Amino acid sequence: MAGVSSCMKYTMFIFNFLFWVCGCIILGVSIWLRVSKSAQGQFNIDSSLYSAVDVLIAVGSIIMVLGFLGCCGAMKESKCMLLLFFIGLLIILLLQIAAGVLGGVYKNQVQDTMKKALSEQIKLLQSSAGINKQFREEFHKFEIENKCCGVLNGVEDWGNNKQEYQGCACEKQDQGTDFCKGSQYKTPCSEVILELIKKNMIIVMGVAFGLAFIEILGMVFSMILYCQIQNK
Repeated sequence: MAGVSSCMKYTMFIFNFLFWVCGCIILGVSIWLRVSKSAQGQFNIDSSLYSAVDVLIAVGSIIMVLGFLGCCGAMKESKCMLLLFFIGLLIILLLQIAAGVLGGVYKNQVQDTMKKALSEQIKLLQSSAGINKQFREEFHKFEIENKCCGVLNGVEDWGNNKQEYQGCACEKQDQGTDFCKGSQYKTPCSEVILELIKKNMIIVMGVAFGLAFIEILGMVFSMILYCQIQNK
């Protein structure tokens, strides 16, 4: 009977130990962000971002569990743990593929949903409440930096606050350029935001392909080790 390859065994262990450490870091940091008031203030995390932090907690937990199964499965030569590790990676890979397909099929619907979400921010721009002043100031800085105006409807999105924030007035160096229509920036900021998301999607796709490669590598290693244990 053929024995279990020590090289494969320890490569699998090291790979999954690093995987487990990454999971511990993600889980620890996300829990800290979730429960620490000082961390939430430092990183400007409010109740609207709690769902993103909760997702990170779930991701960190899953990575930790998979890393543990891979490490113990390799060192203890446990077929059960290796099989669970393989199934876990396979499910994650299939979910990634499904998310990619759905994202491509429902691309227009996703954009419409994002525009609806952005339209909710118009209320904050038009609000006179002091609690929303920081948002208005930050959005006005975004307008200047990205040479855009309002969310969806230009300067009208500012309502009665348009005089206070100079009504999307073009900076001197931008006057007379394609960015301006008269003395105001003409492009709605929603178009700029959607364009930024499209550009960043290339990075997201690159990360997704990188993760898929690592997952397939882990699946191959676990199955080879599983078969070697089976034949031992």
